[in-house]
Amino acid sequence: MTSEANQVSGLIIDVVGGRIFPGEIVIRNGHIFSIREIAKAPKHFIMPGLVDAHVHIESSMLVPSEFARLAVVHGTVATVSDPHEIANVCGMEGIDYMIYNSWQVPFYINFGAPSCVPATNFETAGAIITPEDIDKLLSRKEIRYLTEMMNYPGVLHDDPVVMEKIRIAKKYNKPIDGHAPGLRGEDAAKYIAAGISTDHECFTKEEALEKLRLGMKIIIREGSAAKNFDALIELIIAYPDKIMFCSDDKHPDALVEGHINDLVRRAIKMDMNKMDVIRAATLNPTRHYGLRNGLLQEGDSADFIIVDNLSDFEIKETWIKGELVAKGGKSLIPVTKSDIINNFNRTFVHDEDIAVQATSNKIVVIEAINGQLITGESAQEVLTEKGYAISDIDRDILKMVVVNRYDNSAPPAIAFVKNFGLREGAIASSVAHDSHNIIAVGVDDASIVRAINVVIDTMGGISYVNEADHSILPLPVAGLMSTSDGYEVADEYQKMDAEVKRMGSRLTAPYMTLSFLALLVIPKLKLSDKGLFDGSTFKFRELFV
Repeated sequence: MTSEANQVSGLIIDVVGGRIFPGEIVIRNGHIFSIREIAKAPKHFIMPGLVDAHVHIESSMLVPSEFARLAVVHGTVATVSDPHEIANVCGMEGIDYMIYNSWQVPFYINFGAPSCVPATNFETAGAIITPEDIDKLLSRKEIRYLTEMMNYPGVLHDDPVVMEKIRIAKKYNKPIDGHAPGLRGEDAAKYIAAGISTDHECFTKEEALEKLRLGMKIIIREGSAAKNFDALIELIIAYPDKIMFCSDDKHPDALVEGHINDLVRRAIKMDMNKMDVIRAATLNPTRHYGLRNGLLQEGDSADFIIVDNLSDFEIKETWIKGELVAKGGKSLIPVTKSDIINNFNRTFVHDEDIAVQATSNKIVVIEAINGQLITGESAQEVLTEKGYAISDIDRDILKMVVVNRYDNSAPPAIAFVKNFGLREGAIASSVAHDSHNIIAVGVDDASIVRAINVVIDTMGGISYVNEADHSILPLPVAGLMSTSDGYEVADEYQKMDAEVKRMGSRLTAPYMTLSFLALLVIPKLKLSDKGLFDGSTFKFRELFV
């Protein structure tokens, strides 16, 4: 490699031609000017940069420019990003915020038009994205696709608004992403026949195989909360051209540790075909979504990575548009200044606001499942005090509260959750998919209220409280993202995560799991600001049996 960085050589992985050869690449004006085969080359590998085929950048708690700073270290050059989270809070202004912020750095963040804002009519969001808005978005070249169609009941029942959004995507010849966990049989066939081309929500091999046979492409997800890699990776053997990789939701500390490179490494170590694995992380998403990042072909943008070997898959360098953006585990992208937008209208809550009188001796309990977005349910004896239902620490049945952040007059919603494991205090967050009201869980009402009010006081963030201490990680951008250095955010988040685990939580990612307990479109039981909700029937449930 020359000091001017206009020429690189090594073992070139040609994902288009399906071969590996010693070669030399000449870069001019940010593009691949020429590639030629040579007799001998350095032993490292040169390949296209990696692509995260589905991610909500907001879940990293970082603005797009900071997400990019961290991701390039792991060889990621592009993402297919659903700005659904900030759209639920700030609407079209939020989508534009994400786009304009992403333009500050050399990185390909390919945004879509959020298909479901609000995600359902059973919760309160901060905005509505109409079919007219979808048309405006998809007419823009920087909007690459219609994002995950979570309202699969709307597709199955030919809801006119849902079908109009799908029609608009087809008008612009842009892909339509899916989101249909557990959907099988005739329902899956109808959903796919509507033109929906991907799904990242499969949690069993059997479900994914059925959707593949019906013509879908499967995006294998390994995020901070939902982890489906082990269950699905063998699909790449029979369907190599229909598999992609994604993180979906990745907290900042996890992003510091790794990204799509981890999935590539793991798959290769499982003796999966190396070319198939690398294509799943590069060629397949680039072609499916019509992305602009280069594939290491003459004339392409010079977007590539250099790795030491295909077993350890250690990223030595990352290049985007002919610019070295990461080297030796260090990001070369500088921190940039980011603006702040938000949508928050809530005064403090009080203990009496979350008190719930017991009307029977049994309650319906949400059962959190570590590493999954789905939940279970059970009927449990309720612990009471002076006639009110309270947390039962000994049986790990804790009170959970969702507070509407957009309407100060709305009363909190109450449920109970098992498997959170807290033995003291409470945690709260304004990251609560998909409407991002405030969600909290704790061992007693006073702690829950304190944790919620800490979040309200900063107009967004994640918090914990206990007898000795309390802490808040402020998220001033829509209550979802920090504008600080991504590595500093990751460090602070890691400290908070460790403290919550010291408080008793046995979950791998307690804050991430908490955020998804408000995600109504994933079965089974969840809690919205309007009440306990059954994602299997799309109906509210009574708390007391």
